[in-house]
Amino acid sequence: MQKMWKALSDPTRRKILLLLKEKDMSAGEIAEHFNVTKPTLSHHLEILKNAELVTSRREGQKIIYSLNTTVLEDILAYVLELLQGGEENERQSP
Repeated sequence: MQKMWKALSDPTRRKILLLLKEKDMSAGEIAEHFNVTKPTLSHHLEILKNAELVTSRREGQKIIYSLNTTVLEDILAYVLELLQGGEENERQSP
């Protein structure tokens, strides 16, 4: 889970996730939305892959990146559990 929080801590990586929410994209298509070098973008994508927030597949000479919704659902469930636990604690306090 630590890798996931690190990945989400960066605004560029969060924007990549928002782009992939709309559709699967190649690294070149993702790069069109940023003013960064290819190695920098590759580094961001690698962090997202290591955190299992995105997956990749080869199509010919391109690598296509996709949002890993399974991990995002797990994150959402975890955050909701934290929030609900906080509400229960508030209700139990005198």
